[in-house]
Amino acid sequence: MALVLVQARRDRIILPAWILGIAFLGFAVASAVAMEFADEAERATIITMAAASPAFRFVRGLPDGTGIGAVVFFQGYAFTAVLAGLMSTFLVTRHTRTDEELGRAELIGSAPIPRAAPLTATLLLGAAANLALALTVAAGFAAAGLPGPGALTAGAAVGAVGAFFVALAAAIAQVMPSGRAANGAAAGLVGAAYFLRGIGDAFGTPSTDLTQVTSGWVSLLSPIGWGQRTRPFSAADPAPLLIVAFAAAALAVTVLVIRNGRDLSASLLPERAGRERAGAGGASFLGLAWGQQRTTLIGWCLAAALLGGIAGGLGPVVSDVIGGNESLRELILRLVPGSRAEIIDVFTAALLGIAGVLATTAGIQTVLRLRAEESEGRAEILWATPRSRARWLGANLLLAAASAAVVATVAGTAASIGLTLSGVANGPPGLLVVAALAHLPAAAVFVAATAVLFAAAPRASIPLGWGMLAGGLILGQFGELLRLPAWLQDVSPFRHSPAMPVEPFDPAAALTMSAIALAGAGIATYLLRRRDLTA
Repeated sequence: MALVLVQARRDRIILPAWILGIAFLGFAVASAVAMEFADEAERATIITMAAASPAFRFVRGLPDGTGIGAVVFFQGYAFTAVLAGLMSTFLVTRHTRTDEELGRAELIGSAPIPRAAPLTATLLLGAAANLALALTVAAGFAAAGLPGPGALTAGAAVGAVGAFFVALAAAIAQVMPSGRAANGAAAGLVGAAYFLRGIGDAFGTPSTDLTQVTSGWVSLLSPIGWGQRTRPFSAADPAPLLIVAFAAAALAVTVLVIRNGRDLSASLLPERAGRERAGAGGASFLGLAWGQQRTTLIGWCLAAALLGGIAGGLGPVVSDVIGGNESLRELILRLVPGSRAEIIDVFTAALLGIAGVLATTAGIQTVLRLRAEESEGRAEILWATPRSRARWLGANLLLAAASAAVVATVAGTAASIGLTLSGVANGPPGLLVVAALAHLPAAAVFVAATAVLFAAAPRASIPLGWGMLAGGLILGQFGELLRLPAWLQDVSPFRHSPAMPVEPFDPAAALTMSAIALAGAGIATYLLRRRDLTA
């Protein structure tokens, strides 16, 4: 218990921020739905539209009735479940693999305690954090006026997903050789759970009245999909959460067995030894940055290729499903007037928007790598060389922009290839690549803003950088639903990215965001030159 308290003290700020932030998002969505869609006819319209649109279901979730609670759960559950998963994976990696890297675990291990005691403490802390999250989310829903039993079930669905990823992240920490690799792999699995849930929902079967959808079997491969099956505000059934809890418990026991047989700092996937001498590119800041980031970039490219493949490969199938349902086809033609190809464009544009978020995340992660270099002492060696800090920052900003561009290009190319192999015309050659690259100006703004945070407030740059991305997503996804002022919604760069090929490209917005990004890079360079190293 003492180790649990020590770890909880280290997270006394970041964990409450995660829990309260997720709960407040649920409360805000519930309050907004109650005000914006007070009339059942309005709620029926949005649910019918979602049931008729596989793209909408992929992004949002599973329609399950026209009650206020059902609409709230449909609008916000998938997003809050992803946040719960990320909170859990970062927590576990921070107290396991990262502590082993930095020597903290060795210090604790010198005490007369069992080898697996620190990991056990982390698992208990993760379980307690997700229990608190479940209760806080339920309290937020109840405070917004939703029924108590349904609110408890919905909160439990969010907490169960987080608890599952506590155990999964602990397993990843035994496999991967570094904290960065463990964080990346675990966060990637959270994204994979979202995608699997999305595929199952996109291929779900709508009811005759288009107010409910039964998800496909693919969603059963995702804990988020199991959480959806609780149907908290229409026919509450917490039984699916028992599957998630059992899987988490079994995985946690397995991880403890593995930890008891593993030496400190060892990993099931050993770290490959580097070359004795650096190659020609290692003599430059850009070459050094590339050597540090190339593995991560490959991972982002694989995720982008998967997403683009889904967009290209499933688009025609979605269109066939719509064409085979006469009532569904008529509704789609009313909501999205156009031909078969235009319906596919709606689905593709939605997924390429997610690819834009992946590209942004890849760029932000590249910049935040600088903070790890500084806090772990490697930047001090670089700054001692007769080379400017501006060149160091500039090289990493250049790689961040290139990483975002490569990820977007891979997603667009995969989508184009998928549609071509499906025998569907997708417009002029390279159209989908251009559609994916249209999100780059927004990504550049986030990259530059992260660099400013690193230069101005290095100790807080990592939580603020990721928090900024989460804030931009919330404003872009829920700004209209929450009835936020237009000027506040416009703060998010994602609001100004065109959903090509459905919407036309906006050169004025792209130029404005590019200018903001360049100005941000200049400000970051100026601030970095004026500050000292920090621990």
